[in-house]
Amino acid sequence: MKFCRPAISALAVTLFSLSFSVSATADTVPAAAAPADQSQTELPLEELRNFAEAFERIRSSYVEEVDDETLFGYAINGMLTALDPHSVYLQPEDFSELRETTTGKFGGLGLEVGQQDGLVLVITPIDDTPAQKAGIKAGDLIVTLDGEAVVGMSLGEAIEKMRGEPGSPITLEIRRDNEPTLLSFTVERDEIKVRSVRSKLLSDDIGYIRITQFQEETGAELNKTLKKWQDDKAVKGVILDLRNNPGGVLDAAVDVSNAFLDNGLIVYTEGRAASSKLKFSANSDTTARDLPLIVLINGGSASASEIVAGALQDHKRAVLVGTQSFGKGSVQTVLPLANDKAIKLTTARYFTPSGRSIQAKGIEPDIWVEQSDVTPIARNRTIKEADLRGHLDNPNQDKSADQNKEISKDDSQNDTELLAKDFQLYEAHTLLKGMAILGKH
Repeated sequence: MKFCRPAISALAVTLFSLSFSVSATADTVPAAAAPADQSQTELPLEELRNFAEAFERIRSSYVEEVDDETLFGYAINGMLTALDPHSVYLQPEDFSELRETTTGKFGGLGLEVGQQDGLVLVITPIDDTPAQKAGIKAGDLIVTLDGEAVVGMSLGEAIEKMRGEPGSPITLEIRRDNEPTLLSFTVERDEIKVRSVRSKLLSDDIGYIRITQFQEETGAELNKTLKKWQDDKAVKGVILDLRNNPGGVLDAAVDVSNAFLDNGLIVYTEGRAASSKLKFSANSDTTARDLPLIVLINGGSASASEIVAGALQDHKRAVLVGTQSFGKGSVQTVLPLANDKAIKLTTARYFTPSGRSIQAKGIEPDIWVEQSDVTPIARNRTIKEADLRGHLDNPNQDKSADQNKEISKDDSQNDTELLAKDFQLYEAHTLLKGMAILGKH
């Protein structure tokens, strides 16, 4: 199984979109793809003796009794978490949690999280979840959970503490840049149902599609929307919003890219094992081959989002607008162990078609636009020729067309309010209008 997401943990609050089929997912490779390195079959006996001695001393002398199974679990988890932020030891219950995330339904707060300086880093709050509605933002650092300090907890322990029955509250203290004191949020847990694809036809026949995370059906939902728009009316262009999208299933990232590309490489992976060297290419089954396209990205766009953005940018198929993406370019493989346990191990890096690795770097937008509100300056009423008494009529004027224009203006009022709240979307909309106009000539 392959995953492409800022890896954090498989528990309910973070919730990676992992696929448990043998097909790839944006973060993980099939379980058979990571055989042991045959060049290192000999075990280091001295280190094993040290491990056994340390294990026995902890077992016999630690201040409180800890059973053997728990100690071995700690040892495995310690090995994995020391490697990188995305390798994790999965307990049996984690599998069902991960399966739920691929279908877009799970319990928790609705946060994608990682770990930074001993604190829990918010990668992004998921749309329409308790965390997002409470005002928690990407980049926030969680300091305490119900008054208990996060420092000293493993990421899994912190996530487990954030889990709970729907309707039960939890108080988070958060450190935020440019805020002099800690911020306190009391959030009520809920069952999280994530809609992967949201769409709206904006004014000037410009389609707006937001993908919140990459799930198994994301590609099909996107293609359905694009086909409907093209069948119903001549949509002039599409804005694909991948901001604060933490990633998900690799197959979905390939399907989304293929909706706009009809040939060429989309992404490839490279690792130590031969079976981790994979390539994914577009085919001719393309829904929107020629539609003008703008992709919105920001610091919360990670993994599968970066695969899509990188592929479309390399093929010069889209203009990327926004800010630099998160920079997760590694692939994790879920490897089953005995007793329904598993490890999620980083086994490869992925690369864009031109050979770029975005690991710890991210995707740079073509047009850098910071987020802000759109604040038009109030304009004074000015006198025009049409206001002068006795002015000559325009012989080419079509009054019915003017009336239709006014109706269209009224219909687009809600779009204006949406664009006014989102400067990056406003800039993308303006740019796409220009591209559509130039495309007519």
